[in-house]
Amino acid sequence: MSTLITQDFEPSSAAAWKQKIQFDLKGADYNETLLTKTNEGITIKPFYHLDNFEKLEIPISEKDFKICQKITLTSEEESNKIGLDVINRGANALKFITKKPFNPSILFQDLLSKNIEFHFHFEFLSEEFILELSEFLKNETVFFNIDIVGNLAKTGNWYTSLNEDFKVIEKLTQKNKTKFILSVHVDLYQNAGANNVQQVAYALAHANEYLTRFGSEIATKIQFNFAIGANYFFEIAKIRAFKYLYNLILSEYNTTANAQIFTEPSLRNKTLYDYNVNMLRTTTESMSAILSGANTISNSSYDAIFHNSNEFGDRIARNQLLILKEESYFKNAQHIATNSYYIEAITKQIAEKALTIFKEIEKSGGFLQQLKEGTIQRKITENAKKEQEQFNAGKLILLGTNKYPNELDKMKHDIKVDPFVKRNPKKTLIIPIIPKRLAEKLEQKRLKNEA
Repeated sequence: MSTLITQDFEPSSAAAWKQKIQFDLKGADYNETLLTKTNEGITIKPFYHLDNFEKLEIPISEKDFKICQKITLTSEEESNKIGLDVINRGANALKFITKKPFNPSILFQDLLSKNIEFHFHFEFLSEEFILELSEFLKNETVFFNIDIVGNLAKTGNWYTSLNEDFKVIEKLTQKNKTKFILSVHVDLYQNAGANNVQQVAYALAHANEYLTRFGSEIATKIQFNFAIGANYFFEIAKIRAFKYLYNLILSEYNTTANAQIFTEPSLRNKTLYDYNVNMLRTTTESMSAILSGANTISNSSYDAIFHNSNEFGDRIARNQLLILKEESYFKNAQHIATNSYYIEAITKQIAEKALTIFKEIEKSGGFLQQLKEGTIQRKITENAKKEQEQFNAGKLILLGTNKYPNELDKMKHDIKVDPFVKRNPKKTLIIPIIPKRLAEKLEQKRLKNEA
């Protein structure tokens, strides 16, 4: 390598750079002018330098990420047909969303033994059915994604009761020692308004409920489901910080694990008006997921919030990932963020702050106790309110919605699915955590005023 630059230019220290910046500021205060504080309390500096570089050891998967297509199960025959089609079109993972048991022989016809990952989202809990399904898919890579704590947080109730739900999980994990039975749905917290530090802390405390009850042997059998937002570098750092802290906590259980990460774009910043901008948002969010080291990535259609799943929208979403992977040099890109001064610095700050919150939760009786008391819900609501105020004031910008909106854009007659927050008035054990998009009130006002 040429030594021209190193011969002719003396290296500059961090102190020298700061001195030069302060001189150029002509008396303005460096801290007031150039340091930025985020909602998480993280400080962003104007420059980062080797002199101050600190790196966390973060486990990275050596395998490339999987492209996952979500399929809402209607009939086994129709879902099988969709599954076969999307696999032929480039997906190598499928996630089935179902409200009831199904016939696996029909659903998985011609889909087995093809190196496909199978993921599930069950809106019910059935020990008998899951054992039957596990036996049927015993030679496949399967993520069952059962999250009884997450279901409590989302709905406000257990499937049956605390004791019964945990008994079902205990039996399922005992009979499936090599399968990913459990999951932690961190996406719920992000979509409801939790900031990045809170998401990492809650993911750890949520997982620790399972580790405490089932022991270290389940540490490698949990999949973590994250939603990825628009803050590009912070989202990369969020996942990296979580991976680091997960192993830090597992050291207390005398074990280690490279956390399995499943990601999809956040719902929180998606919009009804100027909806094509959603494609730009999901592209950068998918990029963040790749660079963070996510194992499996499922993209969202640009029209997902107001249309039913459709072939056109799903194809575009899938092709966004394929283009990133095969044409944009993001294949095996999970190492790229390593040693970036900026990303490493943010990662360290997120990790430190999240660990503090995690310790506070554990000292207060654990995640379930804080859900019961409403503390987690209150903290998320406080941050969501802060973000909403920033959006309403135009400080948190969604292009096409609260910045440069197209006033001629009409959506009233194109809505096929209710895009707004839904509240269930039924009685619950705890206050449920409700996802909500930032643009909802503004969109409702615009819909009302449409001619």
